Amino acid sequence: MSEITHQEKVIDGQRSTTRWDAILIWGGVLALLAILGWGLLQTFNSPPTDVAPGFEMRFYDGYHWDEKAVAHLDDMQGQIVVLNFWASWCVECRLEADLLEQAWRDYRDRGVVFVGIAYVDTEQHANQYLEEFGITFPNAPDLRTAISRQYKITGVPETFFIDRDGRIVRHIIGPVQPAVLTSLLDSMLAN
Repeated sequence: MSEITHQEKVIDGQRSTTRWDAILIWGGVLALLAILGWGLLQTFNSPPTDVAPGFEMRFYDGYHWDEKAVAHLDDMQGQIVVLNFWASWCVECRLEADLLEQAWRDYRDRGVVFVGIAYVDTEQHANQYLEEFGITFPNAPDLRTAISRQYKITGVPETFFIDRDGRIVRHIIGPVQPAVLTSLLDSMLAN
């Protein structure tokens, strides 16, 4: 009888150890997921403080900045720049097109420049999109995805808000919401 009791104790000890091993493993997995989740939230929600990568834009016919058909991001330093990556084939881009055009009209005389970068698009389709939405702010193609690679975009639409000193203060993935856009621009203008 003492032998059975001893075996039972060994089996119970093994069960207890196995249970604790499982708890520790799952606890580690949950902790790792929490850390990764926190890191992603910080990446997408906290304002980056990186200097915006410079680039040259060759605007579509009919679009220009300061009377130029070709410009550099550096030419716009001293102004707030809203840099929007879009594509004519992007459904979500269509959700924000009217908003961006209206904001451009509301803020352009206050030191805010809007620039659209057509990502992986044909010139014909991009021009049709610009005409369809009556877009008047400067737009340029992203030839060979050079600009989007510098900004490390994950898709379209994506919008970068660049302050007067050429620093990225906010990066929004997906369509920009009206309240966020006006609040952010008003805040940047106040600084």
